[in-house]
Amino acid sequence: MNTFFDSASTALALITSFDPLLLSIVARSLAVSTVACALACGLGLVLGAWLGVARFRGRGLVLTLLNTLLALPSVVVGLLVYLLLSRTGPLGWLGWLFSFKAMVLAQAVLVLPVVTALTRQIVDDAERSHGEQLRSLGAGPLLRSLLLGWDERYTLLTVLMAAFGRAISEVGAVMIVGGNIDGFTRVMTTAIALETSKGDLPLALALGLILLGVVLLLNAGVALLRRWHGQLDGTGGGAAVVAA
Repeated sequence: MNTFFDSASTALALITSFDPLLLSIVARSLAVSTVACALACGLGLVLGAWLGVARFRGRGLVLTLLNTLLALPSVVVGLLVYLLLSRTGPLGWLGWLFSFKAMVLAQAVLVLPVVTALTRQIVDDAERSHGEQLRSLGAGPLLRSLLLGWDERYTLLTVLMAAFGRAISEVGAVMIVGGNIDGFTRVMTTAIALETSKGDLPLALALGLILLGVVLLLNAGVALLRRWHGQLDGTGGGAAVVAA
């Protein structure tokens, strides 16, 4: 019991004193996830919007594969990226393994199916509601995807927040390709795992509290955004959940 309260009080002291080691790990984690989400969302939003309006032979197979990738474990993504970036891999010449860039790539690959699948579902639902009207006005697939995506922009923002929550809370992929190197590739989730195994519970708990705080802010942002959007269109607002 004393160990728990001692660890908690020390963890709070680390946070309130802005411990340099703590801040460096948090900053690196936020940087990796932000860059990875920017890359994944840039591609995923476009691909998902196109899949939402496009109708082609084999579309059902593509969607099945996309939905399957949603359940792809992060350690498998880390393994695949590791094989690509290893010295004998096809991208080994880049020299990215155990670096910031490798972690960004791993998280981007992990988040891309999430952004694509959720965007596709949102645009597909909008297409079923308004697609016929747009087609009657002569709008092609590209224009419809752009118009429907803009119309659902507030809902798509919740997708971006969910993607960031997925990225910042994962541990397996970044640990495999980043190596959890102190001062270079150690992020919040990998540091929590390492410090817990070492018995440094205050630092692990401090990082855990900050991670929970980030996820809480994301959920609050999603809820406020959806409620505000609901008030604008008169439909009311529900709250999405960003899982940690």
